[in-house]
Amino acid sequence: MDEEMTGSTNGSAATESVMPGESRESTSLRSEPSTGEKRSRSDDGQQDGNDQSEWQTIERRPNKKSKKTPKPDGSNYPSITFSSQARLQSKININQLRDLVLYIMADATAPQWVSVRHRPHFRKVVTILVPGLEEAMFKPKVDFVAYNKKTLVQAAERLVTSPDDYYPRPLTESGLPEALKPFAQMFSHLWPVKATGDDRQGRMHSPITTFLTAPAPKSSEDKGKKGPKPVRDPQGWQNVRTSITEFILTPEQYVENGFFVHPCLLKDQQQREAFKNQEGWVHTSVDKFEDGDAPEKEIQQGSVTAGREVLAIDCEMCMTGEKEFSLTRISVVSWDGTVLMDELVKPDKPIIDYVTRFSGITKEMLDPVTTTLKDIQTRLLALITPRTILIGHSLDSDMKALKMTHPFIVDTSVIFAHPKGHPFKHSLKWLAQKYLNKEVQKGGGTSIGHDSIEDARTCLDLVKKKCEKGKAWAAGEASGENLFKRLSRAGTSYKAQGGAQAIGGVATGKATAAVDWGDATRSVCSVADVVLDGCTSDADVEAGVLRAVQGDPDGSVVKGGGVDFVWARMRELEALQGWWNRNRLDASEEASPPKELEEAAAKINPFAAKTESDDKTSAFSKDLNFEATGTGESTFTTEPAKPLLENCLGSVADRLKRIYDSLPPCTAFIVYSGSGDPREMSRLQNMHTQWKREYNTPGMKWDQLSVKWTDREEQALKKAAMQARNGIAFIGVK
Repeated sequence: MDEEMTGSTNGSAATESVMPGESRESTSLRSEPSTGEKRSRSDDGQQDGNDQSEWQTIERRPNKKSKKTPKPDGSNYPSITFSSQARLQSKININQLRDLVLYIMADATAPQWVSVRHRPHFRKVVTILVPGLEEAMFKPKVDFVAYNKKTLVQAAERLVTSPDDYYPRPLTESGLPEALKPFAQMFSHLWPVKATGDDRQGRMHSPITTFLTAPAPKSSEDKGKKGPKPVRDPQGWQNVRTSITEFILTPEQYVENGFFVHPCLLKDQQQREAFKNQEGWVHTSVDKFEDGDAPEKEIQQGSVTAGREVLAIDCEMCMTGEKEFSLTRISVVSWDGTVLMDELVKPDKPIIDYVTRFSGITKEMLDPVTTTLKDIQTRLLALITPRTILIGHSLDSDMKALKMTHPFIVDTSVIFAHPKGHPFKHSLKWLAQKYLNKEVQKGGGTSIGHDSIEDARTCLDLVKKKCEKGKAWAAGEASGENLFKRLSRAGTSYKAQGGAQAIGGVATGKATAAVDWGDATRSVCSVADVVLDGCTSDADVEAGVLRAVQGDPDGSVVKGGGVDFVWARMRELEALQGWWNRNRLDASEEASPPKELEEAAAKINPFAAKTESDDKTSAFSKDLNFEATGTGESTFTTEPAKPLLENCLGSVADRLKRIYDSLPPCTAFIVYSGSGDPREMSRLQNMHTQWKREYNTPGMKWDQLSVKWTDREEQALKKAAMQARNGIAFIGVK
């Protein structure tokens, strides 16, 4: 008797009848009844027709059909559009551009400022940073000949001042200069974008670090916990045992972080000998910077202390004036954790606030104390030698309370740099939670206050960890997750995208690539799956982007079909504008442009490669063991030949259009400038740095300062920073 089987008509498992001794391949050549009924074999051996032991039933899944790419005019083609009915409250920022990428490719929430349709059908995302693009360039009838001949006030007027300047502006070919018409062929709108920053400090955060750092997701276990998540070494991490001397503040860092100048930092011997301390100040007995070096024979092999004595210092202060703090307790701990000094100190002036909630000092504690600041200075001068390295957290405050200078400082607030750069600093409590996985300063804000011995030992532990791991460990680590890592970990695949892993809304990871000038292995781009660095022109960047998108023919570096996400940077326009040599945005970026960019700038525009202010340094700066960064007049105007800027913009537009045309369908394409013109902001920041160097020199009088810094300059810096943060972006889909 025949057995009836049910076939599949909806993509589920189908059935197949196979006779004993018959292969699956031979079976596939037979036609099967549409009813799914099993046929009997027409051979002599099947006379009885009732022997079902000769039959076996197997299941077969139909071959998976490759997903078709949606047609551009189809109802399911992906898009990113702005609705005219949307109400924006402010300009979008770079964080929102990054989150748009995360929404398309990973696990972020849907953006509220733009409409994303048919997200599962996006195949790739390509993002290109083009510093130097400004909104004013996209105005009709712009005069590119006179564009960079503006004064600083006129340059500020180039910005849109409408109350609704945060709304995207429609792009039409008729409304754009000839050189920029290709933008209207790629994008429907120009988006004003605000770079992140700090208006109070007059600072702009790095557009690169901001875009390439995603918010760190919290697990269910971490959601109830406060503070940073303990750090984990990256995959494949190898410790690089490093001498503590590698972390001593450079003379420039020394002054930048508010330390008063020690005479050994002065170059000239006569100046060092003639140096006089301010009243009440002392300096340690170090005649020359080289006096701190220990002879090689005295350095034990593999020793991280390099023959130096290491002391950790922490002080507690009370208020003796409206803005005046005086020493009330000092703790000194040796490298092995032994407490060498723990003394209460009575200030010379009456205390108006004991700040007990932080210092832990009370009136009852200080009443019987007779030890003075001068007594502590005498003991410290006897304890500290030229080979002594002092460790502390924001040690400039402690040294000012001690009224003492010493040239060899390791400051945990500097070597564990904040990702936003100076003057931002992590608290000691945050560093201990993050890198030591322990709680300190539990009494902060209570009647108990801080424990200076505990703080000093915590600084020691942090420095020891840094010496064990190496310079690259925890160097300016952002309080988030690298975007490349996030996409590799949480990149989402959808059924509509096809492919072996496209199982529908599941995190399978996305392949990433970075294309940049110079050495990208020392930047946030280093963790991308593919790093195509060493570019010496925008032509190299263009070729790198296309290679990353399309893949290598043999798959040697870039797998066939290319990667899913590409981030790249073009820099020729930046060089022409002269932005790079003023634009140190944070500690993670180079202080000066790569050599190849300098050469490119000289070829494109010799006037942008060097400005008058580069040659202007004060006599004071030349006396120190570092070069000043320039504090000259605001003379950033350039004198380019007529076609330079327009030709460069045309070249940028053409490159972007060629990249756009080469992208596969359903690819999101984002171009952003990162910031506006940063030159005036950087000029004023350099002035402020110069003023701090001179002002923090004991004995320096106000009328001797080569640079004055008043509220007028402070307000000008804040205004310049706000203007520098105004950038633009373009968003489209191929």
